[in-house]
Amino acid sequence: MAKRWYVVRVQSGREGTVQKALARQLKLSNLEAAVPRVLVPMEVVTELKGGQKRTRKKKLYPGYVLIEVEEAEGKVPREIWTLVRDVSGVGDFVGTPGNPEPLAAKDAERLLLDVEKSEARSPQLKIPLKKGDAVKIREGALESFEGVVDDVMPAKGLVRVIVTIFGRATPVELEYWQVELL
Repeated sequence: MAKRWYVVRVQSGREGTVQKALARQLKLSNLEAAVPRVLVPMEVVTELKGGQKRTRKKKLYPGYVLIEVEEAEGKVPREIWTLVRDVSGVGDFVGTPGNPEPLAAKDAERLLLDVEKSEARSPQLKIPLKKGDAVKIREGALESFEGVVDDVMPAKGLVRVIVTIFGRATPVELEYWQVELL
């Protein structure tokens, strides 16, 4: 018997609730061995809101939950299929109706690796700027200068802005919180 990963559609915003409810139903039905893992892929991001730095978990695939199922005869056993479908907030398995399609082994491996990397690394900074955005410098020696974003470096928390000083375009690296969108 092989274990394969399946994708389940759920109501957006209720992924965590569905994960807990599904785990509880599996435990009550004594089917925990048949479904060893229920996963909501997340990454940790840091963002600036209201002038404060906040770290939060962000869903990689909103509206979806991954479950690892011990297959019987190459497909999801009927009792597991009905149990998952009966959990509040669950839509259906991804695939043709009544015949769930498992994730390809390489896709499942890549997805699990992405989740592990996200959990292991330090929180990734979410900078609400992109190349080409017009910005105004809020703080520092070039305060109130306007420019255009040339590069965003979330790993360092920096933004490279092209500012015109004395008629010449000059690249300046600034902290992401020192600039604001126009």
